[in-house]
Amino acid sequence: MNRRVAVLGGTGAEGFGLALRWVRAGENVIIGSREAARAQTAADKIRQQVGSAAQISGAENSVACASADVIVLTVPFEGHASLLKQIKPSIPEGSIVIDATVPLAASVGGRASRTLGVWQGSAAQQTAELVPNGVAVVAAFHNISAELLHSDAAVDCDVIVCSDDPDALQVGRGLARLIPGVRAIDGGKLENARIVEQITAVLIGLNIRHKAQSGIRITGLPDSAYS
Repeated sequence: MNRRVAVLGGTGAEGFGLALRWVRAGENVIIGSREAARAQTAADKIRQQVGSAAQISGAENSVACASADVIVLTVPFEGHASLLKQIKPSIPEGSIVIDATVPLAASVGGRASRTLGVWQGSAAQQTAELVPNGVAVVAAFHNISAELLHSDAAVDCDVIVCSDDPDALQVGRGLARLIPGVRAIDGGKLENARIVEQITAVLIGLNIRHKAQSGIRITGLPDSAYS
């Protein structure tokens, strides 16, 4: 079966970049947005870059979710909980939700280089509380530069993937490995997402100071850690 990946927030920089990379790799991707027309415009833009054979479409968020096997959240933290409550009835049983959301203070008018405290511990753990029973949650893709995703170049970054569901964790790692240059690392339980999300704020601070597009690499692990 050809799985379908819905990228909610796919009209934004990070979501669009991930969608672009996955379509290039042959995935069937649905761009999700609050407005179906904006989602379709983003999908058309990806088709223009990848070619007419690209498996890409656009739809309103709930519609995108309803037909997806994997749902990827790339939305500002400010609208994170409200979006999940809106789409909850549309999330298919047995699907996987991959959350790339970072609770940056900038979402409520603060500094982008600082994270907010989340009652549940992390944005991903908040997602786990809000999705229906039987839906696995994965935290991943927090630390990849959106600008690099939009390019044709390999991405010099490791993706740390966290989940309490071993099978869902492997799905997240598989999607990460579809991006040239990326290594996917098992980051353990979902509770570790709190640390991974905070790394993003550090990277943003580095990028601001050095006018760069930094990522992370984990050293000293055996080759088997990336396979």
